[in-house]
Amino acid sequence: MSGWNVIVIGGGHAGIEAAWAAAKFSRVALMIGNPATLGRMPCNPAVGGPGKSQLVFELQAMGGLMGQLADHTAIHTRVLNASKGPAVQSLRVQNERDAYAEYAQDIVLNHPNIDILRAEAADLEPDGQGGWVVVSTDGRRYAARSVVVAAGTFMRAQTWYGRQSRPEGRQGEPPSRFLSSALERGGHRLKRYKTGTPPRIRADSVQFSDLLEIPADPNPRGFTGQPGVAATRSPTWQTQTTSRTHELIQANIHESPMYAGDIEGLGPRYCPSIEDKVIKFAHHDRHLLFVEPDGVDTSEVYLQGFSSSLPPRLQDELVRSLPGFEQAVIHRYAYAVEYDVVNSTDLTLNMESRLMPGVFTAGQINGTSGYEEAAAQGLIAGAAAARRSLNLPELNVSRETGYIGVLLDDLVFKGSEEPYRMMTSRVEHRLLVRQDNADERMTPLAAEMGLVSEQQAAAVGQRYRNISDAIDHLNRQRVNGIDGVAYLRRPEFHLADLEALGFGLPELDASDREALEIRVKYAGYISRAEQQLRSEAKARALALEGLDYLTVPSLSNEAREKLSRLQPATIEQASRISGVRTTDISALLVHLRKGKVSRET
Repeated sequence: MSGWNVIVIGGGHAGIEAAWAAAKFSRVALMIGNPATLGRMPCNPAVGGPGKSQLVFELQAMGGLMGQLADHTAIHTRVLNASKGPAVQSLRVQNERDAYAEYAQDIVLNHPNIDILRAEAADLEPDGQGGWVVVSTDGRRYAARSVVVAAGTFMRAQTWYGRQSRPEGRQGEPPSRFLSSALERGGHRLKRYKTGTPPRIRADSVQFSDLLEIPADPNPRGFTGQPGVAATRSPTWQTQTTSRTHELIQANIHESPMYAGDIEGLGPRYCPSIEDKVIKFAHHDRHLLFVEPDGVDTSEVYLQGFSSSLPPRLQDELVRSLPGFEQAVIHRYAYAVEYDVVNSTDLTLNMESRLMPGVFTAGQINGTSGYEEAAAQGLIAGAAAARRSLNLPELNVSRETGYIGVLLDDLVFKGSEEPYRMMTSRVEHRLLVRQDNADERMTPLAAEMGLVSEQQAAAVGQRYRNISDAIDHLNRQRVNGIDGVAYLRRPEFHLADLEALGFGLPELDASDREALEIRVKYAGYISRAEQQLRSEAKARALALEGLDYLTVPSLSNEAREKLSRLQPATIEQASRISGVRTTDISALLVHLRKGKVSRET
């Protein structure tokens, strides 16, 4: 029985980031049934988008890997919501699907601190000394101080093609058969979720001239600041459903396992199947679909927005009812997958199980959807698992810090009743936590956590001092009696216009110039948002640690049970727990003001 500080189970986006983060502290083992599947993109071959790109920028700022993988294999980049304010602008990077996995494998499999264990996990046993033993299906035993379970959609998974199903975690890959039982024995309450994926179409069977082409941005952006050389090589396209598409679905809805009652799992509201779109939004006569290449020279395209669990013979007809797809040949049929997830309210903010201390979970096993959400959890769980194994103090990412903090906080204190997807609307102070200032917010915290060096953090600090100095420099200069900052606040003015007027600026790169403009143009809004955040801090300062909720009068029974189980650190965290009502918060505030608990965080 060998020993590592951390064992990571699973090689998807969460598992990769968990192993990558933990390996910055000590040797790590990554357990995966088939290393050739590590880093696969089983759904859309893209990274980013609204709410998601902010997660990837924060991952990059914290020393994560996903931004590097995405930029290196980019074939199409676009800034979405570019005409709107910086709080909702987001980068979306289309990737060479196979190259993404190959690059991830090259990095992870050759990492000097990551050992690969080719095995299926069958059980988790406490070692009696605060650590864990991972038992494989063939009886081998692997010891570790901490374990990260990143099983994705594989736990007791079934894929569905019409009314027929088979045990798979995703198409062609066996499920994880035993981990669910191991977690249940540890006290976890599991739920069934469902997700799906669209068909992949032979590219040479699509009439692209009949589709609306969407070119890449001419000046490509990247999560690392250095997008790959192929970042503008491929367009994407749009098509739409037709009346024939809708007629076929309505006439054959009884063949959907979801509508027939075969599937018990809860599906994603924000990424519905094409059946759901047609049935639930019957007043719409068409639905927009995005056609995305799996690579520059790929043989397949991905039909985003057309996920389905209808039988393959019907999928052929449905796809051929779409403009440009009249002669389409499906390479791989769409399917739904049903799988087990843990109740995320049984976790700490570092994704550690409250019921099995030393066991961390990350990714879709926690009830989330999306590569980006999985990767963010993986980084946090991997770092926390490594720190625990070395007896280092626990550090948390707060909700106010950024999108990663919101994701963790929502999972732990709100839980999920469907696959959770990050959106900008979930973030209360999104003007303060933009993708352009992710490094300013997250890199100092990452340095404290041990994920980036102090030198990297110092370089980020110097960057923002340079930007601040440049703003001061503009403020001191005048043309026609007007200072540079006043000019720049005008919507029609940009830095290039100021330079044309004769204003001088220190040398700044493109990203620094963008950051400077945002700070100046949105200074009033940012100031108000900061003031609101400071006022809310008063509630956050009221600590709840150590409070015996049995002693608090007037609490509802539900609030008493949930507060006792989840142990929120502050009034603010308590207020976000599902089932804790306004009257319960009032009762807590009255109790605190009476002086029974007066510590501040």
